[in-house]
Amino acid sequence: MRRQAHRLSSWGQNVYVKIPVTNTEGTSSSPLIADLTADGVHVNVTGILTLAQVREVTQPLSESPGAVVSVFAGRVADTGRDPVPLMAAAVELLRPYPNLELLWASPREVLNVSQAESIGCDIITMTHDLLKKLGGLGRSLEEVSLDTVRMFYRDAVDAGYLL
Repeated sequence: MRRQAHRLSSWGQNVYVKIPVTNTEGTSSSPLIADLTADGVHVNVTGILTLAQVREVTQPLSESPGAVVSVFAGRVADTGRDPVPLMAAAVELLRPYPNLELLWASPREVLNVSQAESIGCDIITMTHDLLKKLGGLGRSLEEVSLDTVRMFYRDAVDAGYLL
């Protein structure tokens, strides 16, 4: 990973090299992150799902020229856990480090955009499907209800089935 990170980093100052929080055997990447940071490499630490992992990478990143801490909030939610408390705590952990940005990774719904914004998360990734849904952000529920009923009606008419 070290060799590849240096090679990718050489492509430009705006390149942030993705480094997983652990290797495939579960060994922490913190020593590598510290070395890369000391070498001036911008990193995006990825695959984070716990506050302990955020804590673990914060120190090696503290002197970074710029880094992203990617917490997979959507995958946390997939386990039945509310990711907002974790993400809010991560915001607070990173607050003393203006060179570090928190990324809400793997959002599952438009609500995540509002949640990320309300806690002060710096970045949120968005799929094309979620981007298309952003137009509904803040719409009145009565309007959405009427659109839903109209959709049901159109589906029934299009089906051509009569009782």
